[in-house]
Amino acid sequence: MNASVVAVSKNAVHGFSKEPQPSIRLIAGLGVEGDAHLGETVKHRSRVAQDPTQPNLRQVHLVHQELLDDLQAQGFAVSPGTIGENVTTRGIDLLGLPTGARLRIGPEVVVEVTGLRNPCVQLDRYQKGLMAATLDRDSEGNLVRKAGVMSIVLTGGAIAPGDPIQIELPPPPHVRLVRV
Repeated sequence: MNASVVAVSKNAVHGFSKEPQPSIRLIAGLGVEGDAHLGETVKHRSRVAQDPTQPNLRQVHLVHQELLDDLQAQGFAVSPGTIGENVTTRGIDLLGLPTGARLRIGPEVVVEVTGLRNPCVQLDRYQKGLMAATLDRDSEGNLVRKAGVMSIVLTGGAIAPGDPIQIELPPPPHVRLVRV
């Protein structure tokens, strides 16, 4: 299966979910135009409270549709944008990407994966049990965060559902994603 964009979403105010859009515009070094998380420095409220001068490594949030499908099968009412992602993908193992992987989306956009989204209690406020459903343990007992990846925008442009996604891996050795 070829990797592609299923949906694109944004929200101008800080909230849990984002509204699906016909297309979104990404701005290099800033994020999604018209989204509350746009900026060079952190915009997530918990991170702003810690240090508002931190670089924004969470400009664009990507979630794989396969996660949403799995959550729906468990009875959760989720669809693209519901858990706060800007880009919903299909056919790409987002969680298996290394830090620094670049995703070419559509004809012009390039984002660089910075790390994993850390599921938070807002998931449970939306629907009880959703946070636990986005967490798991591997065979060695390590915590596995399944709520998508965060990225920064290297090359801006418009993206829309149906756009292809190409993966460019950084040179080895690859560094496993950690939460950002």
